[in-house]
Amino acid sequence: MPQRRLAALAAAVVIVAAGLAARALLPGAVAKYAGDLLYTLLVYALVVVAVPRARPFVVAAVALGVSWLVEFAQLTGVPAELSAHSTLARLVLGTTFNAPDLFWYAVGAAVGYAIHSIRTK
Repeated sequence: MPQRRLAALAAAVVIVAAGLAARALLPGAVAKYAGDLLYTLLVYALVVVAVPRARPFVVAAVALGVSWLVEFAQLTGVPAELSAHSTLARLVLGTTFNAPDLFWYAVGAAVGYAIHSIRTK
């Protein structure tokens, strides 16, 4: 496993732990929006695991696109229906659309891009 892929996998584990800690330790809105940011960072890390040589801008665009796609899918009610039957679906897909989430996903993609850009120089 290439070093970049291994580092991204380790980052994914740390991001999940940070998300769980944020949920447990931070107050409501702070935990929610931290979770949004971390969600996109996790998608970012998983894209790097899958395609370790991808350029930071491309990875950021994919991570943001996936995050926004999931958020907009919540307008259909399908994620809410799936989430009613599965904890994993609720964690991955959410349940209800919330426009401010779109901003925090962009922040998460920007943070991932910044870290990745620094690490690849």
